[in-house]
Amino acid sequence: MNKLWYLSQISLFNTLPMEDLMEIEKMGPMSTIQSHTLIQTPETFHEGLYIVKEGKLRLYKVNAEGKQFTLGILGKGNIFGEIDSFSLGTRDIYIETMEKTLLCSLGKEQFETFLTSRPKLALNFLKLLSERLKERDALLEQLALGDLRDRVLHLLMKLAKQFGIKDGNYHKIDFPLTHQELANMVGATRESVTMILKQLSKEEIIRTGRMSIEVNANKAQEYIQ
Repeated sequence: MNKLWYLSQISLFNTLPMEDLMEIEKMGPMSTIQSHTLIQTPETFHEGLYIVKEGKLRLYKVNAEGKQFTLGILGKGNIFGEIDSFSLGTRDIYIETMEKTLLCSLGKEQFETFLTSRPKLALNFLKLLSERLKERDALLEQLALGDLRDRVLHLLMKLAKQFGIKDGNYHKIDFPLTHQELANMVGATRESVTMILKQLSKEEIIRTGRMSIEVNANKAQEYIQ
């Protein structure tokens, strides 16, 4: 599939006519990045916008003790980066591929020139930024106020909503997920997260397999409320 097809599937650009999509296609080279590759640190940030065409990325911070706290997971169709006109909150964080990922990069100067004459696209950016900030605030509240069980359950609910495939009463998170990776996402040890997952499994809130987790959304939501 070509780059133009990918662009047409991204909700951020769904108000643009075909000629505009073709112009963006010329601006943005594509690159393939292997799984578990660190593509940005706070020290290696570069201005520009990036579109996830395929794959998944994890956005996280590291505290003074070296614990990682996941701020978000971006999948197909998501966008990240910084330009003068818009900040999507990804300047001072780590970004790592969770699987083989295809990215399209848009240069700052070219894209800002393109954006100034397309107000609908600018409004889409504002909506995206608002949604991203709401998600960030909810996650930070869980990290600050919730116990480990709350943090794990909140994260699993978010992943099931964003990447889940429905199977009866359960939503299977559609990518391999180890206990260690979950621990990294909530800033805890693997052993403590494993204990929490066993509890949730006994309560039939989740089902686990080899590097897979399914979430009973109704039961999980009852607990969160």
